[in-house]
Amino acid sequence: MSKGTSKGTTKDMTKGPTKGWVSFVGSGPGDPDLLTVRAVELIRQADVVVTEAPEHAALVRALLGLREPVEGVEPAEGDVTGPELVDGGFGEDGQPLTHAARAKVVVKQAKRGLRVVRLMTGDPFLYASGPEEAQACSKACIGFEIVPGVSSVSAVPAYAGIPLTTKDHREVAVVTCGEKVDWSQYADDRTLVLLSAVGQIGEIAKALVAAGRSPQAPVAMTRVGTTTGQATVCSTLADIAADARAARMAPPAITVVGDVVDLRETLSWFETKPLFGWRVLVPRTKDQAGALSARLRGYGAVPEEVPTISVEPPRNPLQMDKAVRGLVEGRYEWIAFTSVNAVKAVREKFEEYGLDARAFSGLKIAAVGDKTAQAIADWGLRADLVPTEQQSAAGLLEVWPEYDEVLDPINRVFLPRADIATETLVAGLIDLGWECDDVTAYRTVRATPPPAPVRDAIKSGKFDAVVFTSSSTVRNLVGIAGKPHPSTVIAVIGPQTAKTAEEHGLRVDVLAGKPDVEELVDALADFGAARRAALVEAGQPVTRPSERKPSARRSKATSS
Repeated sequence: MSKGTSKGTTKDMTKGPTKGWVSFVGSGPGDPDLLTVRAVELIRQADVVVTEAPEHAALVRALLGLREPVEGVEPAEGDVTGPELVDGGFGEDGQPLTHAARAKVVVKQAKRGLRVVRLMTGDPFLYASGPEEAQACSKACIGFEIVPGVSSVSAVPAYAGIPLTTKDHREVAVVTCGEKVDWSQYADDRTLVLLSAVGQIGEIAKALVAAGRSPQAPVAMTRVGTTTGQATVCSTLADIAADARAARMAPPAITVVGDVVDLRETLSWFETKPLFGWRVLVPRTKDQAGALSARLRGYGAVPEEVPTISVEPPRNPLQMDKAVRGLVEGRYEWIAFTSVNAVKAVREKFEEYGLDARAFSGLKIAAVGDKTAQAIADWGLRADLVPTEQQSAAGLLEVWPEYDEVLDPINRVFLPRADIATETLVAGLIDLGWECDDVTAYRTVRATPPPAPVRDAIKSGKFDAVVFTSSSTVRNLVGIAGKPHPSTVIAVIGPQTAKTAEEHGLRVDVLAGKPDVEELVDALADFGAARRAALVEAGQPVTRPSERKPSARRSKATSS
C-alpha cells in the first residue's frame, strides 16, 4: 500500500455496516458478451450502478432482463426495477464530468451504505479515470475493488483481425494522441496503437514519416470496434488521412500502425461474418424470439424483434377443462403436441388444477418436432413419437401408427392446438382410424402495430432481411406493418410459410431445410455468405441488401 494512504485505512474501511462498497467494473470495448463473469455477478448484486457511457443503462437493463422505462409511467406492483442508475458521465448541464466530479458522485453513493458498481468503459485502470476515483474512495475510507475489463486497446484490433504482436514483432507502444507527442520516439518498427487519433491522423502520419517510418507503412483504423457497426480502413501512412476522410471515419476509433496490419487480409473474422451488420426483422411472439435473435447475432446480424402475434387463452375455457379432466380419467390413448405453445397451455392448465406430470401415466405422447419434444422434456416427460424427417403435421402423420383395436385399448387422441391450426392432422388421424378431440388450447391474436419508424423501415427497405417462422407471422406482419420492400431478403421456415409469403406478393429467397428456427437462421447465413463471396469475386464492395445505392468509396475502405 502506498505511503500516505495506509494509516488507519484498513481499520476505517471495516468500521461498521454503514459504509458502502464500490466495485470499479470494466464494461469492455462495446460488445456486451465481453463482460467478465465477475462483472455480471456484481451488476446483479448492486444497489446502485454509476454509469459512464450512454449505452450503459441499456446494458444493465438487458443483463437483468428489465423493461425499458416509460416516461411518466410508474412500475407496476411486483415489477423488478433493478439497481438505481446514476449518470456518472455527464452533469445536469449536459457537459462531461471531470475525473474529480465523477469521484464525488461515486463517494456520495457509497456513503449511503450501498453496494455501488462504477461501470467504466474498457478497463478501469487502463486509460480511464479509475485510479483517481479509487483514490477518492480510499481518502473517504470507503472499501473498493477493481474488476478489470477487456480494453479496446487490444480488443478492437483483435476484432479487426490484427494481432498486436507476432513472433517477428514483439513490442507494442500505446499512444494517447490528445496531447503533444514526440513522434521521434516511435521511428522504429514497433507496433503502434493510437488512441484519439482520428482528427489528427494526417499530422501524425506526416510526423511518423518525418521521424523515419516508411510512407508505405501499413495503417488500419477501426471505428466502434467489437460492435456490429464496426468498420475498418486499411491504408498506408502516406494515404491514411485521405482514406479515412473518404470512409467518413469518426471517433471512437483505434488506429494501428505496423506490419501486423497486413495480417488482417487472412485473419479478418468479425467483419467477414455472413450476416455482418445486417438489420434483420424478427416477427415473432416476444417470448419466442430470444433463441432466434441470439443465433442471428452469432452470425453478425442486428436482430430487431417486432411482435406480430400475441398468445392468449381460449375465449371459452370449458372445452380445455373438459379435455384435461378426460386426460386424468384415462379417456385418451394419445396426446399430440404440435407446438411449444400447446405444451405451455396444457402445463398451465395442469398447474391451475394442482396436477403434475404423473397425470400422464399410461398416456402416449407425440411431438411435432424436436423443439416441442424439448418443451415436453423440460416438464419431466418424454415424447414417444417424434418425426425424424419432416417435422410438421404431415411428417407426424407419416410415422403415426394405425389404430389397432387389439393393441390399442382406447381409440381417442387429445389434440390441444391453436385456434387457427389447419385440419391436416385431424383428417389424417381419422383416416388412420383414430377419433380426435381437437381442442383450442390457445388463441393467436394479431399484435398492435409497431412504431411508425419501424413500419417505415419495413416498407422502405431499411431492413436487410426478415425471417418468417409461420404463415401467421407473414399474414400478421403484412397486416400491421405492410409488405417488406422488394430489396429485403425473405427467409421462411417451411413450404407452407413460403406459399403464404408468395400469396402476399413476397419473393422467397431462403427456405429452411427443415422447419426449425436454427435451420432457418443457418440457411439465411449460407445465403449471406454466398452473396458476400460473389461480391468479392466480382471485385465489388461488400454491401448489405439495404444498401441498394452504395456510395462510391475507395476500395481500401471496404470491410472485406
